[in-house]
Amino acid sequence: MSLRDDQLATLKAAGKDFDYYNIANLDGIDHLPYSLKVLVENLVRNIDGANITDEHVKTLLDWDPNAEPSHEIQFTPSRVIMQDFTGVPCIVDLATMRDAVKELGGDPEVINPQVQSDMVIDHSVQIDKYGIADAVQQNMDIEYQRNGERYQFLRWGQQAFKNFRVVPPGTGIIHQVNIEYLAKVVMSKAEANGNTLAYLDSCVGTDSHTTTENGLGVLGWGVGGIEAEAAMLGQPISMLVPRVVGFKLTGSIPEGVTATDVVLTITDMLRKHGVVGKFVEFYGEGIASVPLANRATIGNMGPEFGSTCGIFPIDNVTLDYLRLTGRSEEQVALVEAYAKANKLWGDASDPDYVEPQYSEYEELDLGTVVPSIAGPKRPQDRILLSEAKSMFEKTAPAYETEKTVKDPVTVSTDFRGDFDIENGDVAIASITSCTNTSNPSVMIAAGLIARNAHAKGLKPKPWVKTSLAPGSQVVADYLKAAGLQDDLDALGYQLVGFGCATRIGNSGPLLPEISEAINANDLTVTAVLSGNRNFEGRISPDVKMNYLASPPLVIAYALAGTMDFDFETQPLGTDADGNDVYLKDIWPTNSEVAAMVDGSVSREMFLKDYASVFDGDHRWKGLDVPEGELFAWNDKSTYVRKQTFFDGMKATPDPVADIHGARVLALLGDSVTTDHISPAGAFKASSPAGKYLTERGVEPKNFNSYGSRRGNHEIMVRGTFGNIRLRNQLLASVGEEVTPGGFTYDFLAKKPTTIFEASRDYIDNKVPLVVLAGKEYGTGSSRDWAAKGTVMLGVKAVITESFERIHRSNLIGMGVLPLQFPAGESYESLGLNGTETYDIAGVEKLNEGVTPKTVHVTATHEDGSKTEFDAVVRIDTPGEADYYRNGGILQYVLRNLMK
Repeated sequence: MSLRDDQLATLKAAGKDFDYYNIANLDGIDHLPYSLKVLVENLVRNIDGANITDEHVKTLLDWDPNAEPSHEIQFTPSRVIMQDFTGVPCIVDLATMRDAVKELGGDPEVINPQVQSDMVIDHSVQIDKYGIADAVQQNMDIEYQRNGERYQFLRWGQQAFKNFRVVPPGTGIIHQVNIEYLAKVVMSKAEANGNTLAYLDSCVGTDSHTTTENGLGVLGWGVGGIEAEAAMLGQPISMLVPRVVGFKLTGSIPEGVTATDVVLTITDMLRKHGVVGKFVEFYGEGIASVPLANRATIGNMGPEFGSTCGIFPIDNVTLDYLRLTGRSEEQVALVEAYAKANKLWGDASDPDYVEPQYSEYEELDLGTVVPSIAGPKRPQDRILLSEAKSMFEKTAPAYETEKTVKDPVTVSTDFRGDFDIENGDVAIASITSCTNTSNPSVMIAAGLIARNAHAKGLKPKPWVKTSLAPGSQVVADYLKAAGLQDDLDALGYQLVGFGCATRIGNSGPLLPEISEAINANDLTVTAVLSGNRNFEGRISPDVKMNYLASPPLVIAYALAGTMDFDFETQPLGTDADGNDVYLKDIWPTNSEVAAMVDGSVSREMFLKDYASVFDGDHRWKGLDVPEGELFAWNDKSTYVRKQTFFDGMKATPDPVADIHGARVLALLGDSVTTDHISPAGAFKASSPAGKYLTERGVEPKNFNSYGSRRGNHEIMVRGTFGNIRLRNQLLASVGEEVTPGGFTYDFLAKKPTTIFEASRDYIDNKVPLVVLAGKEYGTGSSRDWAAKGTVMLGVKAVITESFERIHRSNLIGMGVLPLQFPAGESYESLGLNGTETYDIAGVEKLNEGVTPKTVHVTATHEDGSKTEFDAVVRIDTPGEADYYRNGGILQYVLRNLMK
């Protein structure tokens, strides 16, 4: 008998009996953080005597808050969720795996998701049309024209794979659809014995902001598409039991402060504290006054503060939200009964409540939060709104060059008339993304700002591209019900679509006249968005500085028209009587916002909008869908191509080998993001990806984006390290100008060239490649292509000062070795500049079943001298070692399935 058998019990909820795994009576459970109790239940339920044993559960119950992570466990998520940018490559890989199984003599049907897997198509809509009444319909028409091939492929996947559902375009953002409909908090399923098993909902997703669901008490986080595919195929996720940071919330939000200000403050605090690789858990009596929408907004920003999750426990706030969003009373009753029976109920005022122990502690009095923005290139770089003007003036010169024109530049347009633009002007002011648009308080506040501004005759400046891309159709419903959409329309904030939009880089083109003026005069213009990502080169190729702000502040900056603005001392304009109007004159009170939220957001809206969530509109239903268990690949497709990862794959992997004579492909600095490595936005005809499409008869206007073409590895490998803001310092090391973008120096051809073209030369001559970088390498979205593209360029190892969690694991998942310089060292301190050749010895120990703590790196300089050091091997678990030995996680899973 195992714990799995011992802990099986019966739970009564809503007049029904459920089987469940009782963890409430296990020794040591009382003082565990909520998030670790979730892991205990997950382990007990999935004990198999091999991957997961009673001993793993006991180790977790004996968790020492002060210990460094060292114990490996296997986490088995209940669900997988994907968005289309990252999800299309997943389905391409699964379809390719079916072909590979057939080629190896197996049954293709073994390749099927083993757990519920959902995809929400939300990342493809681009803001081509804006500021007009039917912008949303026109943008959706263009979306289908651009993405018809991808959508046909997904429709095929929907019918070919079991346990796979697709939420069609135009429905909403992945995370909002997740918390408003897909997430169950407690799941149930029929068992072979006729009983029904209740168990905790947990979900990993191919978008780093999957942590939005943490606000509901659902444990999960963003993973790379590679890990997600393995989870879909029933492979548990290997992880070390983490340190858990307890974050105590007290007080209440003061007047004039929004949920966005709170999350930017928390992000700032936790980045300074250091939470990469840790769980963050919010607790204390203060959380009872934090609405679920605010909890989701905080959870959403987990990747920005760097933690694996940012979770709240289940309590009455959770139940109220489930009711509001249309979940049945039976489901709500099950969640409550289950949480209380398993000591997962988080009401700190309950007499039976036991305060958890944590590894580290933080505390925030919400009453101390002040209005803030963040930028110009990282979400953790918080700026007090009162200091925004001075900080802009201090930061802007770094973005100017000798070509930058300092005087105003005159622009003439048909759409917006004639005007002058200058450095600091706001070119884009977009209410967008998953962070804030799931939160009625900030969306209603934006509507009230629009109403008040409209009443006083204020308008955004004509050079500002304005847009409203809500997270779900419910947002549109309550803005309309509150009568606020008309006021938003009057300010140019017409609905442009339901999707990620500006935040993912789909801001769409600026007016051609504005774009030409910016580029001809090298102007430093800015973007303000209500999202969570403002990395360099992400929002628009024309915009150098990007700022995060709450939805009402987005509108305020559209009215101001420039970042060089002080809202306290400068008026936004004048009213009909000629009186100056300041931001304080149009800002709504907290009570006004709360009253309108209460009067406008209803359960009926959620029930209506999610009644046919998987059906889609006439465009979706009218797609021509291929049939069959194997996909009929089209060699002429520029969107969906059969992957090459399994070409020539053997039933048994070759031994891993040491690396000899490697050259440096890129020499990079700190905070290189997955956007720098694998861009999602637009690309030019002159880029390798642009040339590839041009050669195949695709016009630049139909290029779409890197993100939309992730199903085509030929595009993606050409775009890897292709971000227009990437600066490869290797060029400086050989005396060349550092041209921003995907450029490098080819030591074989002895000339500067693109990273893609150099990689082809090295691969042809069997020269392995390495990348050298600084701190926080791989920050940002869970981009599987940041790792896939890296391996397809011929990179065998990446040596950095530190990695962010997702990208490190993704590199291993593609068979790339992640290494770190010795503590306190960097390539600069070691005297390395990328002109050396590299030998890495000790990798072969992995063939003996041993993961070495370090490997020996010898860098041979051009003069024949050598620099030697021991690099730390960042293969952190035995499971990761298995993946690396197999050449990647998908090869490992495929070989296991074949057995």
